[in-house]
Amino acid sequence: MFGLSELAILLIVVIAVLAAKKLPELTRSAGKSARILKAEKDAMDDGPAEGRANPEVIQGEVVTPRPQDDDTARS
Repeated sequence: MFGLSELAILLIVVIAVLAAKKLPELTRSAGKSARILKAEKDAMDDGPAEGRANPEVIQGEVVTPRPQDDDTARS
């Protein structure tokens, strides 16, 4: 009836027709992800070996740990 290549082409066409609305969003998302991964890889490659003494520090919220609940404090 149908060969494997015909079924593969038919499956690709059906997926393309059904996912046509989401396809631009998916490709845009994949491109953003690739750019982020490339930037992270480049940031890792540009480490202290190239003359920077200290890594960059990102300012943020300081989180202090909570005291641990132990059985001795309850008695």
